[in-house]
Amino acid sequence: MPIRILLADDHQMVRQGLKALLEQEGFKVVGEAADGHQATRLAQELLPDIAILDLAMPLMNGIGAAKAISQISPQTKLIVLTMHTEAQYVLEALRAGIRGYVLKSRAAGELVQAIREVSRGSTFLSSDISDTVVDAYLNKVDVPSDSLSPRELQVLQLVAEGKTTKEVASLLNISVKTAESHRTRIMEKLDIHETASLVRYAIRRGLVQP
Repeated sequence: MPIRILLADDHQMVRQGLKALLEQEGFKVVGEAADGHQATRLAQELLPDIAILDLAMPLMNGIGAAKAISQISPQTKLIVLTMHTEAQYVLEALRAGIRGYVLKSRAAGELVQAIREVSRGSTFLSSDISDTVVDAYLNKVDVPSDSLSPRELQVLQLVAEGKTTKEVASLLNISVKTAESHRTRIMEKLDIHETASLVRYAIRRGLVQP
């Protein structure tokens, strides 16, 4: 039986290219998602063997989606496909339960190798990323633990993407009052008092792209 894969990337052409490549290699792409929310919903519905997630996606980034999928479909193994090589992203991804970290700049064969190794229970890192992890360990790079809850991180990303409180409430299926409450708690926890500073924090955390 072929390995069943869920693809999540906000660029349709990237998904189409990946799907063609993976199906040529004998894998079965069972679902495609354009953002983290859709990826989470499809993972719950389809229970794929592997989810390949872009790190930077609208509404919910790859880290948030990985954490959510780990909860609702623990048998699904997670691979990130990204352009980010910085230690902060790699360590945060590993902490979120991601077992494969593949750079988009690497050959397609590396993604195929990652799928096969991760599906067998191994961890796969692109060669450049292996060096990053070792350097981070040797230099004791500190990745800040989340003082924000998963829901607060979702609200923060949406606010940083320019969504109004009403839009945040609608997207997360919560009341406007609850969305306002989340936003207030985020600013209190981070000791931030203006939206521009919230956006800068979200960029530093990799929740949105500058």
